[in-house]
Amino acid sequence: MSTGFFFLKACLKMDHRASLEWWLRFLSLALLFGVSSGEVRYVLPEEMQRGSVIGNVARDLGMKVSELNARRARVVAEGTSQLCELDAASGNLLISQRIDREELCAQASVCILQYQLLLEDPLQAYSLVLDITDINDNSPVFAAEEIKLDLVESTVLGRRFPLESAHDPDLGTNSIREYKLSPNDHFALEMSTQINGNAYLELVLRKPLDREAQAEHILKINGIDGGNPVRSGTASIYVRVLDANDNVPVFSQRVYKASVLENSPTGTLIATLNATDLDEGVYGEVSYSFSHLSDKMGGVIEINPLSGEVRVAGPIDYEDASTHELDVQAKDGGGQASHCKLVIDIIDVNDNKPVIEIKSASANVAEDSKPGTMVALMNVYDLDTGNSGRVTCTIADDVPFKFVSEVKNYYMLVTDGVLDREFQPEYNITVTATDAGSPSLSTVKVLTIVVNDINDNPPTFTQSVYNANILENQPVGTFVMKVKAEDNDEGSNAKTVYQISRDTNSDVSSFLTINSETGELFTSRLFDYEQSVHFQIKVTARDGGSPPLLSTCTVNVFIKDQNDNTPVVLYPVQTSGFIAEDVVPFEAPRGYLVTKVVAVDADSGHNAWLSYRIIKATQPNLFTVGLHTGEIRTVRPFMEDDETKQSVVVLVTDNGPDSLSSTATVSIVIGDGLPVLNELFEFADESQDNDNLTLYLIIALTAVSFLFILLISSVFYFKLCRRSYVYRSTTASLPVFPTAYCPPSFTDFSRCGTLLKDDRYDSFMTTGSWRGDFRFSSNTDTDTLKQRSAAYQKNTLRRASADRASLKMRAGGPHPCYVIT
Repeated sequence: MSTGFFFLKACLKMDHRASLEWWLRFLSLALLFGVSSGEVRYVLPEEMQRGSVIGNVARDLGMKVSELNARRARVVAEGTSQLCELDAASGNLLISQRIDREELCAQASVCILQYQLLLEDPLQAYSLVLDITDINDNSPVFAAEEIKLDLVESTVLGRRFPLESAHDPDLGTNSIREYKLSPNDHFALEMSTQINGNAYLELVLRKPLDREAQAEHILKINGIDGGNPVRSGTASIYVRVLDANDNVPVFSQRVYKASVLENSPTGTLIATLNATDLDEGVYGEVSYSFSHLSDKMGGVIEINPLSGEVRVAGPIDYEDASTHELDVQAKDGGGQASHCKLVIDIIDVNDNKPVIEIKSASANVAEDSKPGTMVALMNVYDLDTGNSGRVTCTIADDVPFKFVSEVKNYYMLVTDGVLDREFQPEYNITVTATDAGSPSLSTVKVLTIVVNDINDNPPTFTQSVYNANILENQPVGTFVMKVKAEDNDEGSNAKTVYQISRDTNSDVSSFLTINSETGELFTSRLFDYEQSVHFQIKVTARDGGSPPLLSTCTVNVFIKDQNDNTPVVLYPVQTSGFIAEDVVPFEAPRGYLVTKVVAVDADSGHNAWLSYRIIKATQPNLFTVGLHTGEIRTVRPFMEDDETKQSVVVLVTDNGPDSLSSTATVSIVIGDGLPVLNELFEFADESQDNDNLTLYLIIALTAVSFLFILLISSVFYFKLCRRSYVYRSTTASLPVFPTAYCPPSFTDFSRCGTLLKDDRYDSFMTTGSWRGDFRFSSNTDTDTLKQRSAAYQKNTLRRASADRASLKMRAGGPHPCYVIT
């Protein structure tokens, strides 16, 4: 490092003697205040222009100018106003405010200003010491422009009369150098020195006074300083010649010393001064007053002019000044006066709270900041002295921050744990500074630290699996459902975009479209229940962070059936050119099974529940058809006059809300000589009917009784389960219904695939289906009915040769139904 000095241009204009004196002072300062580690000292005059260069800090500290900006260098002051600033671009230390040495340091011989140069990353502090030198910017000023003296004419020659000296705030050669008295015959001016080394004026009588010759003398006194150019002040002395007063007041002590606590209440007694005058009457009456008392001290200390008691008149602050030296004058009624010195020591008390100054603060910190990241830099100090000036700085223990201090009175607030914005987005950190005084004083300051969000939370769907139901044949663009994902982050990190996952099958992904902003799903094609009853897609929610995070949910779409398929007649085969004929024996009794209309519906559930009804016949009341079985039976025995060829038109209707239907034309031939098959005969005899009816009643009564007992047992069981009285077994031990009642694919007594495996529908059993003579396979094809039409044409009931006398059964190919050949 090097030490920089700034010199006044005015110094070049000094005379040879003043210049030599200045250089001697400069050399002594240079030797006394050389460069020390971590400190740079500059000597500069007061009253420099704003923006003037004091010195180049970067050069003097041996640093590069670019380093000042990189480390956020700045100049700070402790307890004093900021009078200089750092130009980081050039590294120069500049004057930022007017510097008045007299205002800053009053009459102190050395005026030192202390500043700190702070650099961060890493934190370093350098001491900047500014030594302010005096210039001749003040003229001598007398306390009173008019000085009045009353002298008795008997005053002896050589008698001295103390005068109040002129006051010049400047120092050294710039202070008062000499006084000049206007030419006169009676008086001369001489300088005297007090015990403390201060000079004061005395007016000396050189020629006897003669009141009768001249009752009043008017003199002019000039105070001249030693500056260049010279400044001076003038006062008038009015001397009134009186009769004899030959004794002056005399103080009991030349110097009085006293002490008082700062902040003492008004009226507190500091000291009592005493001066006596041997004269009598008016000449012996002494009055006390302060000499050269500044306006500031005039409001703090007062003296009783009659008793000489010095008391507190206003707030006394140790931090403003620890000692006050006052000149006291005692004056008698004849105008004669004497002086003494009053030294008052101020005793410091703990009356200043610690000061917390935020030098650098970051209002925001990222939640992924590493422990030790600096958030704020604080300067904490106390204007008191001793224990009262020692400060301890603390924060609460329940926050992930701590204080680190590497430089005296400077504290760095750094992170001391993991930050999570989702757990706590903001911290109000209470900083408490406490001094060691008795009683101690504290200062509290709250720092608000906002935790900035990072993208550390993926969007989360409210459900991992969504189920949606939609009717088939809905128009494109129909709303299906809405998926929703929530992201605990904020801002762009929480902005969610929805899309169908690429993991979804390409064929299935084309079924739906999604609103990328709202998550609403819409159809993009027509659905056909008969082609597909269920499909599954995956939806991805991606946030707007960098890098983005995502999550996926599954959407199950179930297609509901609509009654959009007309029943298809499988048997008898309906062709435009030929209709197969069914042969029935002439001897067939009532209730004899002639044939069966077999029809299927590609729909499911209620929509596939078929009903059969004869709408046209060659002879009415000759044949009847089962409402739900489609079995055509005889109503009565045949007669000779019945036609041998009969035609019956059967209407097949489904059970949809808007039912659809088709017709089947059945051609029946009544043949002689054909055997009557008992297994095709429904009504054997009346006794059999009665036996069946009795059996049905017994079975019904037993079933009702069983259900009643089961209901009572279930109610009792569930009440005990609620109170935990009964052991609850696993589902493996629960009763299982036989497949005859409800097989895994649901009971389909028609066995023709009209009831598909779908837990969204109930099972239905058609009346009388259990007595049909036609049985169909239980392996219902639930995948598709795309090729049924061709299968039906290929596997329908066909008429055999004319001499066929019996009915035979053979299995249809791909279709699960058995057909008559």
